[in-house]
Amino acid sequence: MKQKTGHRFVFLGIVTAVSFIYLCRLFYIQVIEDRYKLSANNNVLRTITDYPARGLVYDRKGKLLVFNEAVYDVMVTPRQVKQIDTLEFCQLLGIPPEDFEKKMVKAKKYSKIKASIFEKQISAATYAVLQERLYKFKGFFVQSRTLRRYPEQVSAHSLGYIGEADDKLIQSNSYYKQGDYVGIAGLEKSYEEELRGQRGVRVVMVDVHNREKGSFADGAYDTVPVSGHNLEVTLDLELQLLGEKLLQNKIGSIVAIEPSTGEILALVTKPSYDPNLMVGRARSANYAKMLKDPTKPMFNRATQAYYPPGSTFKLVNALIALQEGIITPSSTFAHSFVVGSKSVKCHPHPPIALEGAIQYSCNPYFCNTFRAFVDSKKFGSSEAGYRRWREHVLAFGIGRKVGVDLPSELKGLVPAVEFYDKYYGKGRWKASTIYSLGIGQGELGVTPLQMANIICAIANRGFYYIPHIVRKIGGKPNKTRNLGQKQMTLVEPRHFESVHEGMQKVVENGTARIAKFGNYAICGKTGTAQNPHGKDHSLFVAFAPRENPKIAVAVMVENAGWGGEWAAPMGSLMMEKYLTDSISRPELYDRMVNSNLIPGPKPASELNGDGD
Repeated sequence: MKQKTGHRFVFLGIVTAVSFIYLCRLFYIQVIEDRYKLSANNNVLRTITDYPARGLVYDRKGKLLVFNEAVYDVMVTPRQVKQIDTLEFCQLLGIPPEDFEKKMVKAKKYSKIKASIFEKQISAATYAVLQERLYKFKGFFVQSRTLRRYPEQVSAHSLGYIGEADDKLIQSNSYYKQGDYVGIAGLEKSYEEELRGQRGVRVVMVDVHNREKGSFADGAYDTVPVSGHNLEVTLDLELQLLGEKLLQNKIGSIVAIEPSTGEILALVTKPSYDPNLMVGRARSANYAKMLKDPTKPMFNRATQAYYPPGSTFKLVNALIALQEGIITPSSTFAHSFVVGSKSVKCHPHPPIALEGAIQYSCNPYFCNTFRAFVDSKKFGSSEAGYRRWREHVLAFGIGRKVGVDLPSELKGLVPAVEFYDKYYGKGRWKASTIYSLGIGQGELGVTPLQMANIICAIANRGFYYIPHIVRKIGGKPNKTRNLGQKQMTLVEPRHFESVHEGMQKVVENGTARIAKFGNYAICGKTGTAQNPHGKDHSLFVAFAPRENPKIAVAVMVENAGWGGEWAAPMGSLMMEKYLTDSISRPELYDRMVNSNLIPGPKPASELNGDGD
């Protein structure tokens, strides 16, 4: 009897222990360990990200430049994928069967119980066919999103493009997660936070056939996406289109700015590309192809290329010398500039003062002006004179970033005293050593954007507004980044009259006579920048009209020769189009547009593409 009782207690003890173990395990699974809970939830619940519509982009007249187009990502939750016809699935998506396993491995590496992208950016047509059969492929679902489209194939560098957020960004910014898109270049990057909006989330229930059966808990856990802000840019689409036509089959840049506001009217860089090439599944292949293009279509010459400003820089040198009292409007110099065995000469003409020197672009005049400035006893030494000269130049926005609201702007180059001390030796150089700076050559490096900005300062008689490309955000004036802020040069307004007069004579009876149109008083200056690697660069800067100027323009055409031959006609056509909304010289227009200054066949980068 006692033996039976003992056996009973042993049996009850075993049952109690086993029950306790099961209860503990159940508690662990349901309360502490959430893996099984998540797995169960993933079988009946699906969390879907609702991506907001990215803000649209319009030009200054309300013409659409960038809009959104619906695409679809195929998502997968690896743990739920069981016994599907992979061959049929791959045929529906148009991918090779061997890619299926690779994509599944990648998805499992990310998470077995969380959804991730299996195939991105399928078309609406593919989505329509797939949606009818999606019930057969448990573990897969489709998530909609938008991509950018460009109705006009222009302004690729200014508008920029978007792409997937990389690991570095995801780790540094908690807003982004795998598969999110972010602005990578142009204003898409500069105004990413304004354009992106705020994504939403939906939690939906699904049945055993992978079909959505409505919101979970009546949408209590859902959040609504908030669309991004629309942008109104300062660009004039018609003027931008004209600039891109003028520079097609050429290498260079055209920048036009409204002097009274700093608003960029056109920012052209060529060779360029159709911005639709940087959209969709073909983006990576197109990007790789363009990187190999020797004409560098991805390179924004307007903000990133350094050029010697050539004779256009004589305007700055004249103003600096006037301000410091080194010259007056009536000052004259010899017809030559001699340094040792070297001599800089000019075309035969009688002694001329400042206005004539600008009109005829007299090199000796400005070399002598530069030497008189730097070596002036007023400053005590050539080094001190050069420091003061450089201070003036920097105030014109050269040698430092002007602050445009586009990424990757370069500051140009105005060598410091230390540069020449290192190169020549301290105390072993003076103005005659670096005289080429007086005519915009030597070590000077200026971007086309800076050239246009300098002309704004000259048009405004001593100041400029920080150039910018976005004028409104969400319908309200853009007040970010100090854009449009007034910047002063060190030259007083009274010194600009003689320079303006000389610039007007350049167009009326000087090196830029071809730039004259209508009854407008146009102030301009041509330049021919020396190029050690080939034919010289063609330059032209101008503003119009002389009183109350509406547009300032800078044109740089690489390897094109004289400034009056190519750059001046292009700049003139740009100003005429903006001021009169017409072109009165069709022969000149046709010559500019139809000329090819790039050796060899047309660059592949100039071809259009739909990005698919």
